[in-house]
Amino acid sequence: MSDAAHGITTGAVARRLGVSPTTVRSWDQRYGIGPAVRADGRHRRWSPEDIAMLEEMCRLTASGVPPAEAARAVQRTRPAPGAAVPGAAVPATSPQDVPPASTGGAGLPLGSSGRAGPGSGLPLGDVRQECRGLARAAVRLDGPAMERMLQEVLAEHGLVTAWEEIMAPTLHAVGRKWESSGDRYVEVEHLLSWHVSTALRRAAVTGPAVASSAAPVVLACVPGEQHTLPLEAFAAGLAEQGLPTRMFGAAVPAEALDAAVRRSGPAAVALWSQARSTANHSLAQHVAATAFGVRGARTAPLVLLAGPGWLGRTPAPGMVRPTGLREAIGVVSRLYGAQAGSAEA
Repeated sequence: MSDAAHGITTGAVARRLGVSPTTVRSWDQRYGIGPAVRADGRHRRWSPEDIAMLEEMCRLTASGVPPAEAARAVQRTRPAPGAAVPGAAVPATSPQDVPPASTGGAGLPLGSSGRAGPGSGLPLGDVRQECRGLARAAVRLDGPAMERMLQEVLAEHGLVTAWEEIMAPTLHAVGRKWESSGDRYVEVEHLLSWHVSTALRRAAVTGPAVASSAAPVVLACVPGEQHTLPLEAFAAGLAEQGLPTRMFGAAVPAEALDAAVRRSGPAAVALWSQARSTANHSLAQHVAATAFGVRGARTAPLVLLAGPGWLGRTPAPGMVRPTGLREAIGVVSRLYGAQAGSAEA
């Protein structure tokens, strides 16, 4: 008999869905999401109907629905044995089909205890449900699901909330898992970072038109610093305000940063440092003291000390240390507003 008649193995199903065989077996053992028929009464063999049920389980958990609730919803859509399944897919379950859950302060569905349910395998804590959905998609290496979810959270919540409450917590959880698991999850972190970066850059280029003659904001990581995603979020947030930016990326050498500041004449310079070992205070002071413009009307940029590496010191004159993305955007927006008022006067 053919494989279609017998059904396919758990390993083959897992490869098709992009999840581990352990996950598939766990769904069967814990929630009853298993094949309707077993070969020889023991071995799992998955029919097209069974696979369609698993695909729906993946879709729901990727959207942030806790696995137990997703399983109950999937069980209600399970076709009868032998029923026709066009394209081996179950009709998409609507939100109304998912059992009601309690909600957090933001009105988003959470687990029955008031906290998002488990299932991603990452140390997320008490977070938005979209955060758990993104984490599950990342662990499965499900790029299309991550791209879709990132677009949805940016459209629904805006750049700042999407970054601070969904993207950054998921990135931090993946990083902690990698550090504690002996180089596992590196591929998860790389794929998630790439999709977050893509979403942020897409958001940056879809902002309102920027006046080409306006002094820009220079964004750069200090020498030795490779973490660019927070700066990319800052660039996207400034783009939402219609403010011009120049992104120079990771580990910008001091000489290159000096040249970039002198050539672009920025209104502000954001220097990102993730760790104290990379926070270069003398470089920040040099940038803050860099004056440009015509004689008698020379100006120096406002320096934003961005990132946890700068903590522990009081900012020198000409510098500010914002506590988060929202505050950083507000500082720069007010700076441009003040400059516009001065120009009109």
